[in-house]
Amino acid sequence: MTDTVLFEGERLDIVNENIRLIQKKNGLTFGTDAYLLAAFMRTAKNARVLELGGGTGIISLLCASRKKFKEIYIAEIQEDFAELCRRNASINGLDGTVKTLCSDVRDLRAESFGGELDIVFSNPPYMRADSGKRNEHDAKFIARHEVCGGIEDFCAAASRLLKFGGLFYCVYRPDRMCDLLSAMRRHNLEPKRMTFVSADEASSPSMMLVEAKKGGSTGLKMTRPLFLHLCDKDKSGHRSESEDAKKIYESCSFEAF
Repeated sequence: MTDTVLFEGERLDIVNENIRLIQKKNGLTFGTDAYLLAAFMRTAKNARVLELGGGTGIISLLCASRKKFKEIYIAEIQEDFAELCRRNASINGLDGTVKTLCSDVRDLRAESFGGELDIVFSNPPYMRADSGKRNEHDAKFIARHEVCGGIEDFCAAASRLLKFGGLFYCVYRPDRMCDLLSAMRRHNLEPKRMTFVSADEASSPSMMLVEAKKGGSTGLKMTRPLFLHLCDKDKSGHRSESEDAKKIYESCSFEAF
């Protein structure tokens, strides 16, 4: 583990699994969606895996800290964020497991990783390039909007890189569920497991977690929904985490689902 050097516009946080995470103040920061995707993925001790679009690298770092996979690669299109992924792996002593490549997901080929992979995962941009308000910071705009590849490109890349029977994991927005599932099927990725996530029992789902298998047969398991908080507030106005959420945060696993 090396000393942490911060540059202008950066901050250092200690997040889940006691990971030291350098984040850019003008970039997207670590959120619940990233942690839940890391937890949703099943452990495969000997697997070689790839994250499409790393950002800070936090999902890969969470998986590495829990020793979920043998080798983890990150493909990140923005050079400064690719370097950030490398730095975050280094300061946590995980650079032997997590390797970063600066590349466009649309250009990736299995040869770059020594052959087809066991697992590909992503927290991809979820907004169309022409939707929503244009963010003043390019990093946030690229992370949220499909300006460097849409869900079709991410599914195509996953299918191209995975071995037959390999798994693709994704966290996405429910309002674009049809786009995600149809893109998966077009690229021979059959959805096999799905969990909807809501703030509480009174709220509509705000995200969905999906596991798909390359070349898989039809048959989708819908788990029970995950509610992150209880509906009732305490005297200070705060809501407690649900028991399911507590278990997931403690174990970085969806074993109960």
